[in-house]
Amino acid sequence: MGLLLLSASPISRGDSEIVVATRYLQAKGTSHSHLYLYREDGKLLRQLTNDNSGQDSDPIFASDGETIVFTREKPNDTREFWSIDPRGTKLKKLDAAPDWYSTAKSSPYFTSRGEEEAPSSSPTPAQEESASPAATGESAEQPEHQSVTALDAVTDATDHPPEIIKAPDGSGEIFWRKGKEGEGPEEVLNWVMWFRDSKSGQETQIGRLRGFPSFEPLHIRGNKDQQPSRREPSEVDGQRESVGERERANQFLFEGPLRLTFFSCHLDSTNGDTVEAFDFNKRKLIQLSPNYATPVPLPGEPAFLTLTENRYVTIPGSTKTANCSYIERWAASLKESCDNYDAYLRFHGVSSDDVVEGFTRDEYEKELRENKEKGHECYGQPEVRYARKGSAAICYGASMYRPGKTPAVITIRNGAD
Repeated sequence: MGLLLLSASPISRGDSEIVVATRYLQAKGTSHSHLYLYREDGKLLRQLTNDNSGQDSDPIFASDGETIVFTREKPNDTREFWSIDPRGTKLKKLDAAPDWYSTAKSSPYFTSRGEEEAPSSSPTPAQEESASPAATGESAEQPEHQSVTALDAVTDATDHPPEIIKAPDGSGEIFWRKGKEGEGPEEVLNWVMWFRDSKSGQETQIGRLRGFPSFEPLHIRGNKDQQPSRREPSEVDGQRESVGERERANQFLFEGPLRLTFFSCHLDSTNGDTVEAFDFNKRKLIQLSPNYATPVPLPGEPAFLTLTENRYVTIPGSTKTANCSYIERWAASLKESCDNYDAYLRFHGVSSDDVVEGFTRDEYEKELRENKEKGHECYGQPEVRYARKGSAAICYGASMYRPGKTPAVITIRNGAD
């Protein structure tokens, strides 16, 4: 999969804008997906479509930012193509999809090795049954995100710890040491993450990944050109650096002050996988979602988007739950909220503080105090979620137009490209 490389032409709107196809689930009747236009900082500019005859999906900005083309899926497998301008005018049904729209692919995103080799090249969230919005019910049960383990269930993990991960700027490296006896989930796979500063030699214990040992470093799909400089393999604490490690510059997101690498971790059959970012600045792990989150770089900006999954979100006005997905934006500060029930609610996609996952506020705070030593009381806090607060929603594609930046258009397509 490659980045959607489209030329940029200045337009009167100076700020970057993102159009998102969002389906807000409702307690009764059939919900519909419409297009919503936001400024990059999260301000809702306008709802672009409101037709309930079908489901709007896959909006993509044209290269000049003046037109948005999208798909409208109707009953009986009928598919229409429409265009509209970002001001909400000039809505037009097209005879056929423009060539640039049909051939556009999702921009590069972080994924596991297994998914990188799969035919699909879109960061489809785990909860989607199919690429069609019309095929997804209000509370459908949907398949689990594929889980892979970097350790690959090795029986001799005592002699073969996870690979050393060296920062591309030479600032330091992530390495692993055996945990104390009885602390790990499985003694033979009981590895703790550490960071060694290259300049000072200081070593900092980071901790265990959630769901460890089932985890895998994520890599940018579709970006094979950037490779770290070649050097001789090294050995640290008896751990031989793999030759492949030198070829994995695409597992890092280094953009100005933003310095991250990502790990996919399997939690359990209920929660599926999650994604944790290791921040080389703060030297700590930050969980991006209680479930899966697909990072999408914004080249030239110290920021990134995620297609974020929240499972079992309560549909407002009912007791039904659904697996939801949202587009979020994260900045270099990579904020967290700790000891904060409101952040806990947002993290799990719930707006009411009455109960979430069986916890009232008092019960949550008691649980938090009891589990504080586990270090899992902090939740990643994106700068922006491009959706209504407290909503149960499903994202069916998004596209950002960035005047003066390269590439000008960042696209997250719905389903397979």
